[in-house]
Amino acid sequence: MKIKAYSTLILLTLLCSFQTQAEALSPNLDSLTEIASLIRWSGVFISMLVLFVAWLMLKFTQNIVDSISNQFAQRRMLAQKLQSFFQFFVYMTAGISVFMLSFRVDDRVLTLIGGTLAVSVGFAMKDLAASFIAGLTVMIDRPFQVGDRVTFEGHYGDIIAIGLRSVRMCTLTDDIITIPNSKFLSDVVVSGNYGALDMQVVIPFHVALDQDLSLATDIIREAAASSRYIHLPKPIVVLVKQDISDSYFAIKLTLKAYVLDIKYEKLFETDITLKVMQEFKKQQICPPAIMQSTRLTR
Repeated sequence: MKIKAYSTLILLTLLCSFQTQAEALSPNLDSLTEIASLIRWSGVFISMLVLFVAWLMLKFTQNIVDSISNQFAQRRMLAQKLQSFFQFFVYMTAGISVFMLSFRVDDRVLTLIGGTLAVSVGFAMKDLAASFIAGLTVMIDRPFQVGDRVTFEGHYGDIIAIGLRSVRMCTLTDDIITIPNSKFLSDVVVSGNYGALDMQVVIPFHVALDQDLSLATDIIREAAASSRYIHLPKPIVVLVKQDISDSYFAIKLTLKAYVLDIKYEKLFETDITLKVMQEFKKQQICPPAIMQSTRLTR
C-alpha cells in the first residue's frame, strides 16, 4: 500500500510539472505562431530570386567597369562614380522589394518593426547618425571623390566606394580599408588628384655640396621629360635647397612632375630614379658624404 501511495504521489508530481511547463511554453508558442503568420511564405522564394538577380546585376556591372577601366583609361573615373551610385540604388531597391514580398504589412508588422527598431536604434543611434550625416556631408561637400588617391590617418590609397555609412580605400598594397564617415568630420584628408587622372609626384635626390648642380638639375629634368609615364602638358620643376642630415650638409634636389595616370605613380617614380642614378654615376655626380660612408660600412 505504501508503494502504491508513493507511486501515485510521484505520478501526480510529474503531471503537475508537465502542466506548469506547458503553461510556460504556451505564450512562446503563441508568439512564434503570431510571427509566422506575418511572414508571406510564398514571397520568400521570390525574395531569394530578387537577391540573386541583384547580385548578378552588381557582378555584371563590376565586370563592365573593369573592362572600361582597362580599355578606356580616360573613362575610368566616370565609370567608377556611376557604379557607386548604381550599387546604392540596387541595395535600396532589393531591400525594399524583399521586405514587401516577405512580410504582410499591417498594424502588427509595423508594431513589431517599430519595437525592434526602437531597441536597436537606442544602442546604435549615436554612431549610425554621425556616420549617416557625415556620409551626406562627404557627398555634398566632396572633399574627395571615387577614384581619388588620398592620404588619411597614415593610410595612402585609392577611394573605391563612398557609402552612407563608410568609405572604402584600396591601398597600394591592395589592402581594403573601411573608414566610418564620421572620421572625416574632424580629421584631415589629403587628395592627390581630386577627380583628375594626372597627379603631381614629388621625388627627392641628394648630392654633395661640391657637385655641379646645374648638370644635376638638367639630368633630373631630362629623366622626367623622357619617361613614358610623364604628363607633359603640366610643368616639370626641379627645386634646389640646402639640407642638413646628421650634422652633414647636402644639396637636396626635388623633382615635381605629373604622372599621366595615378595608377602609374610608383612606376613613374621608379623609372625616373633609375635614370637619374645611372646618369649621376656616368657623370660622376657623388651623393653626400653620409650616404657614401653608409655604403662603405655595408
